[in-house]
Amino acid sequence: MVNQLEWHLKRFSDLTLEQLYEIIKARIDVFVVEQACPYKECDDLDRVCYHLFQQDDKGITAYARIIPPGQEFEEAALGRVLTRKDMRGTGYGYQLMDKVMDCMIHDLGYHPIRIEAQHYLEGFYQKYRFRSVSEPYLLDGIWHVEMFRDD
Repeated sequence: MVNQLEWHLKRFSDLTLEQLYEIIKARIDVFVVEQACPYKECDDLDRVCYHLFQQDDKGITAYARIIPPGQEFEEAALGRVLTRKDMRGTGYGYQLMDKVMDCMIHDLGYHPIRIEAQHYLEGFYQKYRFRSVSEPYLLDGIWHVEMFRDD
């Protein structure tokens, strides 16, 4: 599927109230409701992050939070990566990762990059040259693995 939607890369202070609402709604829909994982959604990191997303008339289609170095880890980080349920299987996840890696490395100069990936997505992130640097561990009741990309 060819994606014709515009990508937005914004700092927290540049998000409109509507965009912020849609982002939080999408994150809760995926991580809290779908994955049945109560966790601290508003963790204060949003204020220092970049937010990469696409939106259509139904809301956020794809989203990732880009965390500057020194905030969560010494390195830059990536988190809250999602595609809306009805968009999965269309290639949006790959388009999102292509765009987020381009933004992080080329636009923002963020590398190396460390992530806490859900363990079942380890192979997906390996396609983007992330390598596992931990054993699987439980985080908010979901198995994760720490991964690192240093190029």
